[in-house]
Amino acid sequence: MNTALETATDGSRGDNTSVNNAPVLACHRLAKIFDQGELRVEVFTDVNLAILPAERVAIVGRSGAGKSTLLHLLGGLDVPTRGEVIVAGQDMSHLNETRRGVLRNKTLGFVYQFHHLLPEFTTLENVSMPLLIRGQSHAAAGEQAMQILEKVGLGHRLAHKPGQLSGGERQRAAVARALVTRPQCLLADEPTGNLDKKTAEHVYELMLELNNEMNTSLVVVTHDQELAARMDRVLSLEEGRLSGI
Repeated sequence: MNTALETATDGSRGDNTSVNNAPVLACHRLAKIFDQGELRVEVFTDVNLAILPAERVAIVGRSGAGKSTLLHLLGGLDVPTRGEVIVAGQDMSHLNETRRGVLRNKTLGFVYQFHHLLPEFTTLENVSMPLLIRGQSHAAAGEQAMQILEKVGLGHRLAHKPGQLSGGERQRAAVARALVTRPQCLLADEPTGNLDKKTAEHVYELMLELNNEMNTSLVVVTHDQELAARMDRVLSLEEGRLSGI
């Protein structure tokens, strides 16, 4: 893990967290290779990364460079060809799918370009879902979901279904759902890519505010240079290599 910690400080742009803190999320010698008949596609072959508590990191790079693939591997949504992903001190490769799911629910939150809210459920029910999956009662889950929906400015939209919300409201609800479990790290894949500039700015501010308030680490894949500039570190994934800018 020393290599991962060294990687965490490479290319730093004024990170205000301590390198003595254990990473909440790290990968070591990570590789993802697809074999498509006779074609062998190496997305990346030697990625090292460590995310420290409350740290904000942007991952940039051209389309098709493998940024989303990397995020899926870090989140345990896909398995690497080789290498290891360490989440809250546990190596994902040593866990079966059920235990990976439990670890994801306890430690990670996810936000995507498209909100992925369930259309048949209300805003409150959508945001309660991760807590219900965790085993909390409907009453407790609803109370926590209501509190975070108030924080993101959707306290008046609890009973509305996704189809009754604006694009920005749906994305704020998705952020609330990702953070309702108070995860150690939020993984966001182009979280504002489907929004207009003004609405995107609102979502940026919301994520950064909650990052400060909840001490949740933030890893954002983005093409938006303005958002990237607000992070503690900006990393570029190019030609299979992850490096600091």
